[in-house]
Amino acid sequence: MTIPVLQESYIAADDTTPQETARRLATEFAATAAERDLTGGTPKLERDALRASGLLALSIPREQGGLGANWQETLLVVRELSKVDSSIAHVFAFHHLMLATVRLFARPDQWRPWFEHTARLNWFWGNALNPLDERTISRQVGHWQEFSGKKSFCSGATDSEMLIVSAYRQEGNHELVVAAVPTGRTGITVLQDWDNIGQRQTDSGSVNFEKVRVEDNDILSEPGPLSTPFSCLRPLLAQLILTNIYLGIAEGAFEDARHYTLNEARPWHRSGSRQTDEDPYILAHYGEFWVSLESARALTDMAAAKFDAAWNKQNQLTEEERGQVAISITSAKILATRIGLDITSRMFEVTGSRATHAGLRLDRHWRNLRTHTLHDPVDYKIKELGEWALKQQYPTPTFYS
Repeated sequence: MTIPVLQESYIAADDTTPQETARRLATEFAATAAERDLTGGTPKLERDALRASGLLALSIPREQGGLGANWQETLLVVRELSKVDSSIAHVFAFHHLMLATVRLFARPDQWRPWFEHTARLNWFWGNALNPLDERTISRQVGHWQEFSGKKSFCSGATDSEMLIVSAYRQEGNHELVVAAVPTGRTGITVLQDWDNIGQRQTDSGSVNFEKVRVEDNDILSEPGPLSTPFSCLRPLLAQLILTNIYLGIAEGAFEDARHYTLNEARPWHRSGSRQTDEDPYILAHYGEFWVSLESARALTDMAAAKFDAAWNKQNQLTEEERGQVAISITSAKILATRIGLDITSRMFEVTGSRATHAGLRLDRHWRNLRTHTLHDPVDYKIKELGEWALKQQYPTPTFYS
């Protein structure tokens, strides 16, 4: 089944909340989620449905034509989409992360027009930042910079209008240069080389840059990457996005398991139960799942509220305040990772062997989460939290902390 492109009926109206719009979209996406997980590739129709929904302007201020949502509201939409299709949620969330990147790293005369164009034209932003991949080099040519090389893990680059790109200066001290450029600019080639076990429709493959001209006004240098406590919120937003995706995947796995247990699963012959929902062991599993999800939701929502408070301080934000937000997000991410991996694996203990039928592809929840949680090792997040717990030492701001 192919999802039709959604048009006016999905554009957010005054009496429709972003979460309600996301739920309606999620219902449509769920119908083909298993099939699309099998085929992989670009979810073009689903991306166009997001364009038509108006949700690409969700985090853009109303002054620039957006919906003016705060980050907690935006992340609740991410979580809603993650329940049924974490690939779609991923590219949607990273679109908003790229918008936050230009807001935090660029001048107002740069980010305001980009925001206005995005809201008016339904631009999709893709990611080609990945600072750990140093193969893309920038060199000065006349009055512009020239980017050449290759970048990996470029989520959402396919079918995007704009890219956030990073390169390292060939001259001087090997400084990181971050720029916002049109995806269709001469010299940019988005490669279709993503074929992983999970997150199969995020197009997180590679992008080639061959003598790409990058103008001064494309470069995000004022205040620049991670240059102030406020600009250092960028990696924290990335971590909070991942936390909400992980939680959404776990919630979706829980709901799929619950539906199967109630409607398809058979009681074990030695249980003495007439119905599966009377089995004491199955009930115990669901009790554990529920308290785990409630714990993760509480920590994640608290972290989002703290992040919004920090965001609203803008340039008045202190290093200590930024550090407090980092600890809150790190705690939530660790819990969401552990709970998510537990539920997406143990869900089969409450559904039974028939739930492993390949056509259901219920294993996609675990595959998606396992692929995503390797983004940066949770062990290092626990180490950061340990340094805070023992020595009251905040994490050093990097693109991953």
